[in-house]
Amino acid sequence: MRIMSDVVDFPMRRPGASFPPAEYADFRARPGLVRARLPTGAVVWLVTRHEDVRTVLTDPRVSSNPTHEGFPSLLGKTGGVPSPDTMPGWFVALDPPDHDRFRKTLISEFSVRRIRDMRPAIEQVVQDRVDAMLAAGDTADLVADFALPVPSLVISSLLGVPKADRDFFEAKTRTLVSTTATDQEREAATTELLRYLGRLISIKEKRPGDDLISRLLAVGTMSAAELSGVAMLLLIAGHETTANNISLGVLTLLLHPEWIGADGIVEELLRLHSVADLVALRVAVDDLEISGQRIAKGEGIVPLVAAANHDEAAFGCPHRFDPTRAARHHVAFGYGVHQCLGQNLVRGEMDLAYRVLFERIPKLEPAIPVEELPFKYDGVLFGLHSLPVRW
Repeated sequence: MRIMSDVVDFPMRRPGASFPPAEYADFRARPGLVRARLPTGAVVWLVTRHEDVRTVLTDPRVSSNPTHEGFPSLLGKTGGVPSPDTMPGWFVALDPPDHDRFRKTLISEFSVRRIRDMRPAIEQVVQDRVDAMLAAGDTADLVADFALPVPSLVISSLLGVPKADRDFFEAKTRTLVSTTATDQEREAATTELLRYLGRLISIKEKRPGDDLISRLLAVGTMSAAELSGVAMLLLIAGHETTANNISLGVLTLLLHPEWIGADGIVEELLRLHSVADLVALRVAVDDLEISGQRIAKGEGIVPLVAAANHDEAAFGCPHRFDPTRAARHHVAFGYGVHQCLGQNLVRGEMDLAYRVLFERIPKLEPAIPVEELPFKYDGVLFGLHSLPVRW
Protein backbone atom coordinates (compact mmCIF):
# COMPACT_ATOMS: atom_id res chain seq x y z
CA MET A 1 0.00 0.00 0.00
CA ARG A 2 1.30 3.45 -0.91
CA ILE A 3 0.73 6.66 1.02
CA MET A 4 1.05 9.79 -1.12
CA SER A 5 1.26 13.31 0.24
CA ASP A 6 2.04 15.47 -2.82
CA VAL A 7 -0.93 17.14 -4.49
CA VAL A 8 -0.87 18.40 -8.09
CA ASP A 9 -3.19 20.95 -9.67
CA PHE A 10 -5.86 19.35 -11.80
CA PRO A 11 -4.78 19.61 -15.47
CA MET A 12 -7.57 21.67 -16.98
CA ARG A 13 -7.78 21.97 -20.75
CA ARG A 14 -6.13 25.09 -22.13
CA PRO A 15 -6.51 26.91 -25.47
CA GLY A 16 -3.64 26.04 -27.76
CA ALA A 17 -2.71 22.90 -25.83
CA SER A 18 -3.21 19.37 -27.10
CA PHE A 19 -6.01 17.11 -25.94
CA PRO A 20 -5.75 15.00 -23.87
CA PRO A 21 -3.58 17.21 -21.65
CA ALA A 22 0.10 16.26 -21.77
CA GLU A 23 0.09 15.79 -17.98
CA TYR A 24 -1.97 12.61 -18.38
CA ALA A 25 1.03 10.72 -19.76
CA ASP A 26 3.15 11.90 -16.82
CA PHE A 27 0.49 10.72 -14.38
CA ARG A 28 0.34 7.29 -16.01
CA ALA A 29 4.10 6.93 -15.58
CA ARG A 30 3.89 7.49 -11.82
CA PRO A 31 3.40 4.55 -9.47
CA GLY A 32 -0.04 4.18 -7.93
CA LEU A 33 -2.53 7.03 -8.33
CA VAL A 34 -2.22 10.81 -8.41
CA ARG A 35 -3.62 13.19 -5.80
CA ALA A 36 -4.99 16.37 -7.40
CA ARG A 37 -6.72 19.57 -6.36
CA LEU A 38 -9.80 20.48 -8.40
CA PRO A 39 -10.64 24.08 -9.31
CA THR A 40 -13.25 23.93 -6.54
CA GLY A 41 -10.50 23.26 -3.97
CA ALA A 42 -11.48 19.65 -3.35
CA VAL A 43 -8.68 17.06 -3.37
CA VAL A 44 -9.36 13.85 -5.32
CA TRP A 45 -7.64 10.76 -6.67
CA LEU A 46 -6.96 10.80 -10.43
CA VAL A 47 -7.04 7.43 -12.19
CA THR A 48 -5.27 7.47 -15.54
CA ARG A 49 -4.26 3.95 -16.62
CA HIS A 50 -6.65 1.90 -18.74
CA GLU A 51 -6.63 -1.11 -16.42
CA ASP A 52 -7.08 1.04 -13.29
CA VAL A 53 -9.98 3.01 -14.79
CA ARG A 54 -11.82 -0.21 -15.62
CA THR A 55 -11.14 -1.50 -12.10
CA VAL A 56 -12.56 1.65 -10.48
CA LEU A 57 -15.66 1.61 -12.68
CA THR A 58 -16.49 -1.98 -11.69
CA ASP A 59 -15.71 -1.86 -7.95
CA PRO A 60 -18.91 -1.97 -5.83
CA ARG A 61 -17.16 0.13 -3.17
CA VAL A 62 -17.18 3.07 -5.59
CA SER A 63 -20.37 5.07 -6.13
CA SER A 64 -21.69 7.39 -8.84
CA ASN A 65 -24.30 8.92 -6.53
CA PRO A 66 -23.54 12.65 -6.04
CA THR A 67 -25.45 12.76 -2.74
CA HIS A 68 -22.64 10.85 -1.00
CA GLU A 69 -20.29 12.92 1.14
CA GLY A 70 -17.05 13.60 -0.71
CA PHE A 71 -18.45 13.23 -4.24
CA PRO A 72 -16.28 15.41 -6.51
CA SER A 73 -17.54 18.30 -8.61
CA LEU A 74 -15.68 20.22 -11.28
CA LEU A 75 -18.15 23.10 -11.38
CA GLY A 76 -18.93 24.07 -7.79
CA LYS A 77 -20.98 22.45 -5.06
CA THR A 78 -23.42 20.59 -7.30
CA GLY A 79 -21.74 20.99 -10.65
CA GLY A 80 -25.15 21.63 -12.17
CA VAL A 81 -25.69 17.87 -12.31
CA PRO A 82 -29.12 16.48 -11.36
CA SER A 83 -29.36 13.79 -8.73
CA PRO A 84 -32.07 11.19 -8.02
CA ASP A 85 -33.27 13.54 -5.26
CA THR A 86 -33.78 16.49 -7.59
CA MET A 87 -34.87 14.52 -10.67
CA PRO A 88 -36.49 11.09 -10.23
CA GLY A 89 -35.37 8.77 -13.00
CA TRP A 90 -31.83 10.15 -13.17
CA PHE A 91 -30.60 6.60 -12.79
CA VAL A 92 -26.96 7.16 -13.81
CA ALA A 93 -26.54 8.56 -10.31
CA LEU A 94 -27.99 5.45 -8.66
CA ASP A 95 -26.02 2.42 -7.57
CA PRO A 96 -27.23 -1.18 -7.83
CA PRO A 97 -29.76 -2.50 -7.04
CA ASP A 98 -31.77 0.76 -7.51
CA HIS A 99 -29.95 1.45 -10.77
CA ASP A 100 -30.75 -2.03 -12.11
CA ARG A 101 -34.52 -1.48 -12.20
CA PHE A 102 -34.14 1.30 -14.76
CA ARG A 103 -31.38 -0.28 -16.81
CA LYS A 104 -33.14 -3.65 -17.14
CA THR A 105 -36.27 -1.89 -18.38
CA LEU A 106 -34.38 0.20 -20.92
CA ILE A 107 -31.64 -2.07 -22.20
CA SER A 108 -33.69 -3.80 -24.91
CA GLU A 109 -34.62 -0.38 -26.33
CA PHE A 110 -30.97 0.27 -27.18
CA SER A 111 -29.90 -3.16 -28.34
CA VAL A 112 -27.95 -3.66 -31.56
CA ARG A 113 -31.08 -5.07 -33.18
CA ARG A 114 -33.28 -2.13 -32.10
CA ILE A 115 -30.80 0.43 -33.40
CA ARG A 116 -30.47 -1.49 -36.66
CA ASP A 117 -34.24 -1.19 -37.05
CA MET A 118 -33.93 2.56 -36.40
CA ARG A 119 -31.31 3.16 -39.08
CA PRO A 120 -33.77 4.25 -41.81
CA ALA A 121 -35.26 6.86 -39.46
CA ILE A 122 -31.81 8.07 -38.38
CA GLU A 123 -30.65 8.26 -41.99
CA GLN A 124 -33.71 10.33 -42.89
CA VAL A 125 -32.83 12.85 -40.17
CA VAL A 126 -29.26 13.05 -41.49
CA GLN A 127 -30.44 13.41 -45.09
CA ASP A 128 -32.84 16.20 -44.12
CA ARG A 129 -30.07 18.12 -42.36
CA VAL A 130 -27.79 17.80 -45.40
CA ASP A 131 -30.67 18.97 -47.62
CA ALA A 132 -31.07 22.04 -45.41
CA MET A 133 -27.35 22.85 -45.55
CA LEU A 134 -27.23 22.51 -49.33
CA ALA A 135 -30.33 24.64 -49.73
CA ALA A 136 -28.75 27.42 -47.66
CA GLY A 137 -25.69 27.84 -49.89
CA ASP A 138 -22.14 26.54 -50.08
CA THR A 139 -21.00 27.19 -46.50
CA ALA A 140 -22.23 26.08 -43.09
CA ASP A 141 -21.34 25.72 -39.46
CA LEU A 142 -21.21 21.96 -39.18
CA VAL A 143 -21.83 22.08 -35.42
CA ALA A 144 -24.91 24.31 -35.42
CA ASP A 145 -26.35 23.15 -38.74
CA PHE A 146 -25.63 19.42 -38.55
CA ALA A 147 -23.93 17.91 -35.50
CA LEU A 148 -26.26 19.40 -32.88
CA PRO A 149 -29.62 19.00 -34.67
CA VAL A 150 -29.07 15.37 -35.71
CA PRO A 151 -29.02 13.78 -32.21
CA SER A 152 -31.74 16.13 -30.96
CA LEU A 153 -34.09 15.18 -33.78
CA VAL A 154 -33.24 11.47 -33.46
CA ILE A 155 -34.06 11.50 -29.74
CA SER A 156 -37.28 13.43 -30.30
CA SER A 157 -38.33 10.80 -32.84
CA LEU A 158 -37.37 8.01 -30.43
CA LEU A 159 -39.44 9.52 -27.63
CA GLY A 160 -42.45 10.03 -29.87
CA VAL A 161 -42.37 13.84 -30.02
CA PRO A 162 -44.83 14.89 -32.75
CA LYS A 163 -43.21 16.42 -35.82
CA ALA A 164 -45.07 19.68 -35.21
CA ASP A 165 -43.29 20.03 -31.85
CA ARG A 166 -39.78 19.11 -32.95
CA ASP A 167 -38.65 22.67 -33.66
CA PHE A 168 -39.59 23.58 -30.07
CA PHE A 169 -37.92 20.45 -28.75
CA GLU A 170 -34.72 21.05 -30.73
CA ALA A 171 -34.59 24.72 -29.71
CA LYS A 172 -34.87 23.91 -26.01
CA THR A 173 -32.28 21.15 -26.17
CA ARG A 174 -29.94 23.52 -27.99
CA THR A 175 -30.32 26.01 -25.13
CA LEU A 176 -29.37 23.29 -22.64
CA VAL A 177 -25.98 22.76 -24.30
CA SER A 178 -25.34 26.34 -25.42
CA THR A 179 -22.18 27.97 -24.10
CA THR A 180 -23.72 31.42 -24.55
CA ALA A 181 -26.95 30.69 -22.66
CA THR A 182 -27.16 31.94 -19.08
CA ASP A 183 -27.83 29.66 -16.11
CA GLN A 184 -31.31 31.15 -15.95
CA GLU A 185 -31.96 30.37 -19.62
CA ARG A 186 -30.80 26.78 -19.17
CA GLU A 187 -32.93 26.37 -16.05
CA ALA A 188 -35.94 27.77 -17.92
CA ALA A 189 -35.31 25.38 -20.83
CA THR A 190 -35.09 22.45 -18.40
CA THR A 191 -38.35 23.47 -16.76
CA GLU A 192 -40.10 23.84 -20.12
CA LEU A 193 -38.82 20.49 -21.36
CA LEU A 194 -39.89 18.67 -18.19
CA ARG A 195 -43.31 20.30 -18.42
CA TYR A 196 -43.55 19.30 -22.07
CA LEU A 197 -42.47 15.72 -21.33
CA GLY A 198 -45.06 15.50 -18.56
CA ARG A 199 -47.79 16.50 -21.01
CA LEU A 200 -46.44 14.10 -23.64
CA ILE A 201 -46.51 11.21 -21.14
CA SER A 202 -50.11 12.03 -20.26
CA ILE A 203 -51.03 11.95 -23.97
CA LYS A 204 -49.20 8.64 -24.50
CA GLU A 205 -51.05 7.11 -21.54
CA LYS A 206 -54.33 7.75 -23.38
CA ARG A 207 -53.12 7.29 -26.96
CA PRO A 208 -49.99 5.11 -27.06
CA GLY A 209 -47.90 4.93 -30.22
CA ASP A 210 -44.85 3.15 -31.55
CA ASP A 211 -42.29 5.05 -29.46
CA LEU A 212 -40.12 4.65 -26.38
CA ILE A 213 -42.40 6.49 -23.96
CA SER A 214 -45.40 4.38 -24.97
CA ARG A 215 -43.43 1.16 -24.58
CA LEU A 216 -42.11 2.16 -21.16
CA LEU A 217 -45.62 3.08 -20.04
CA ALA A 218 -46.79 -0.37 -21.11
CA VAL A 219 -44.06 -2.05 -19.05
CA GLY A 220 -45.21 -0.07 -16.02
CA THR A 221 -42.03 -0.14 -13.92
CA MET A 222 -41.65 3.66 -13.66
CA SER A 223 -43.76 6.46 -12.28
CA ALA A 224 -44.62 9.42 -14.52
CA ALA A 225 -42.01 11.57 -12.71
CA GLU A 226 -39.36 8.87 -13.18
CA LEU A 227 -40.25 8.52 -16.84
CA SER A 228 -39.84 12.29 -17.32
CA GLY A 229 -36.44 12.10 -15.64
CA VAL A 230 -35.37 9.16 -17.81
CA ALA A 231 -36.42 11.05 -20.94
CA MET A 232 -34.42 14.11 -19.81
CA LEU A 233 -31.40 11.92 -19.09
CA LEU A 234 -31.56 10.36 -22.56
CA LEU A 235 -31.91 13.82 -24.06
CA ILE A 236 -29.02 15.41 -22.16
CA ALA A 237 -26.65 12.43 -22.20
CA GLY A 238 -27.25 11.67 -25.86
CA HIS A 239 -27.24 15.17 -27.28
CA GLU A 240 -24.02 17.11 -26.81
CA THR A 241 -21.81 14.04 -26.46
CA THR A 242 -23.04 12.70 -29.79
CA ALA A 243 -22.79 16.14 -31.42
CA ASN A 244 -19.19 16.52 -30.22
CA ASN A 245 -18.31 13.07 -31.53
CA ILE A 246 -19.88 13.85 -34.91
CA SER A 247 -18.16 17.23 -35.38
CA LEU A 248 -14.74 16.09 -34.16
CA GLY A 249 -15.06 12.98 -36.31
CA VAL A 250 -15.87 15.02 -39.41
CA LEU A 251 -12.86 17.25 -38.76
CA THR A 252 -10.58 14.23 -38.31
CA LEU A 253 -11.81 12.67 -41.56
CA LEU A 254 -11.33 15.96 -43.40
CA LEU A 255 -7.73 15.90 -42.19
CA HIS A 256 -7.37 12.21 -43.09
CA PRO A 257 -9.56 11.81 -46.21
CA GLU A 258 -7.96 8.47 -47.07
CA TRP A 259 -10.06 6.93 -44.27
CA ILE A 260 -13.45 8.27 -45.39
CA GLY A 261 -15.81 5.32 -45.80
CA ALA A 262 -13.42 2.84 -44.16
CA ASP A 263 -14.45 0.29 -41.58
CA GLY A 264 -13.43 0.84 -37.98
CA ILE A 265 -13.50 4.63 -38.04
CA VAL A 266 -16.28 5.01 -35.45
CA GLU A 267 -14.55 3.00 -32.71
CA GLU A 268 -11.23 4.71 -33.37
CA LEU A 269 -12.81 8.17 -33.33
CA LEU A 270 -14.58 7.39 -30.05
CA ARG A 271 -11.27 6.32 -28.53
CA LEU A 272 -9.20 9.11 -30.03
CA HIS A 273 -11.41 12.02 -28.95
CA SER A 274 -12.85 10.65 -25.68
CA VAL A 275 -15.21 13.62 -25.44
CA ALA A 276 -16.64 12.49 -22.07
CA ASP A 277 -13.22 12.52 -20.39
CA LEU A 278 -14.48 14.10 -17.16
CA VAL A 279 -17.93 12.53 -16.85
CA ALA A 280 -17.22 9.41 -14.77
CA LEU A 281 -16.92 11.11 -11.38
CA ARG A 282 -17.01 8.74 -8.39
CA VAL A 283 -16.65 8.58 -4.60
CA ALA A 284 -15.46 5.75 -2.36
CA VAL A 285 -18.23 4.46 -0.09
CA ASP A 286 -15.83 2.07 1.62
CA ASP A 287 -12.07 1.76 1.91
CA LEU A 288 -10.43 0.15 -1.11
CA GLU A 289 -7.09 -0.18 -2.87
CA ILE A 290 -6.37 0.57 -6.53
CA SER A 291 -2.95 0.01 -8.07
CA GLY A 292 -1.45 -0.33 -4.60
CA GLN A 293 -2.95 2.97 -3.42
CA ARG A 294 -5.35 3.06 -0.48
CA ILE A 295 -8.47 5.15 -1.07
CA ALA A 296 -10.45 5.95 2.06
CA LYS A 297 -14.21 6.04 2.37
CA GLY A 298 -15.49 9.49 1.41
CA GLU A 299 -12.62 10.37 -0.92
CA GLY A 300 -13.45 11.56 -4.42
CA ILE A 301 -12.20 9.71 -7.48
CA VAL A 302 -11.87 11.04 -11.04
CA PRO A 303 -11.29 8.29 -13.62
CA LEU A 304 -9.92 10.13 -16.66
CA VAL A 305 -11.45 8.49 -19.73
CA ALA A 306 -9.15 10.19 -22.23
CA ALA A 307 -6.09 9.19 -20.21
CA ALA A 308 -7.22 5.55 -20.24
CA ASN A 309 -7.95 5.66 -23.97
CA HIS A 310 -4.49 7.08 -24.64
CA ASP A 311 -2.66 4.58 -22.45
CA GLU A 312 0.29 3.17 -24.41
CA ALA A 313 -0.10 -0.13 -22.54
CA ALA A 314 -3.56 -0.59 -24.08
CA PHE A 315 -3.22 1.20 -27.46
CA GLY A 316 -0.01 1.43 -29.47
CA CYS A 317 0.83 4.98 -30.63
CA PRO A 318 -2.42 6.23 -29.03
CA HIS A 319 -2.25 9.78 -30.43
CA ARG A 320 -2.32 8.47 -34.01
CA PHE A 321 -5.65 8.09 -35.82
CA ASP A 322 -5.52 4.46 -36.95
CA PRO A 323 -8.86 2.81 -37.80
CA THR A 324 -7.08 -0.50 -38.43
CA ARG A 325 -6.28 -0.92 -34.74
CA ALA A 326 -8.45 -3.05 -32.45
CA ALA A 327 -10.00 -0.24 -30.39
CA ARG A 328 -13.20 -1.88 -29.18
CA HIS A 329 -11.90 -2.14 -25.59
CA HIS A 330 -11.83 1.66 -25.22
CA VAL A 331 -13.73 3.22 -22.32
CA ALA A 332 -15.26 6.16 -24.21
CA PHE A 333 -18.68 4.91 -23.03
CA GLY A 334 -17.47 4.09 -19.53
CA TYR A 335 -17.33 0.53 -18.25
CA GLY A 336 -19.25 -1.82 -15.97
CA VAL A 337 -22.83 -1.37 -14.80
CA HIS A 338 -22.84 2.33 -15.76
CA GLN A 339 -21.52 1.84 -19.28
CA CYS A 340 -23.48 4.16 -21.56
CA LEU A 341 -26.87 2.65 -22.31
CA GLY A 342 -27.15 4.49 -25.62
CA GLN A 343 -23.77 3.51 -27.03
CA ASN A 344 -25.26 1.58 -29.95
CA LEU A 345 -27.39 4.58 -30.85
CA VAL A 346 -24.35 6.88 -30.76
CA ARG A 347 -22.42 4.49 -33.01
CA GLY A 348 -25.32 4.37 -35.46
CA GLU A 349 -25.67 8.14 -35.59
CA MET A 350 -21.94 8.66 -36.10
CA ASP A 351 -21.72 6.03 -38.83
CA LEU A 352 -24.67 7.42 -40.78
CA ALA A 353 -23.58 11.03 -40.28
CA TYR A 354 -20.20 10.37 -41.89
CA ARG A 355 -21.52 8.14 -44.66
CA VAL A 356 -24.30 10.48 -45.78
CA LEU A 357 -22.36 13.73 -45.33
CA PHE A 358 -19.34 12.69 -47.39
CA GLU A 359 -21.45 10.95 -50.05
CA ARG A 360 -23.65 14.01 -50.50
CA ILE A 361 -20.92 16.66 -50.15
CA PRO A 362 -17.66 15.08 -51.39
CA LYS A 363 -15.96 18.49 -51.72
CA LEU A 364 -16.51 19.36 -48.04
CA GLU A 365 -13.54 21.12 -46.46
CA PRO A 366 -12.78 23.33 -43.42
CA ALA A 367 -13.41 27.02 -44.10
CA ILE A 368 -10.74 28.22 -41.66
CA PRO A 369 -7.36 26.83 -40.56
CA VAL A 370 -7.56 24.09 -37.93
CA GLU A 371 -5.48 26.13 -35.48
CA GLU A 372 -8.19 28.82 -35.52
CA LEU A 373 -11.05 26.46 -34.66
CA PRO A 374 -12.77 27.14 -31.31
CA PHE A 375 -12.32 23.93 -29.34
CA LYS A 376 -14.22 23.46 -26.09
CA TYR A 377 -11.76 24.11 -23.30
CA ASP A 378 -14.28 25.52 -20.82
CA GLY A 379 -16.68 22.65 -20.16
CA VAL A 380 -16.88 19.09 -18.93
CA LEU A 381 -17.19 17.68 -22.46
CA PHE A 382 -14.55 18.14 -25.15
CA GLY A 383 -15.58 19.17 -28.64
CA LEU A 384 -15.94 22.13 -30.98
CA HIS A 385 -18.01 25.27 -30.45
CA SER A 386 -18.24 25.62 -34.23
CA LEU A 387 -16.80 24.08 -37.39
CA PRO A 388 -17.08 26.39 -40.41
CA VAL A 389 -17.06 24.36 -43.63
CA ARG A 390 -17.49 25.00 -47.35
CA TRP A 391 -17.89 23.00 -50.53
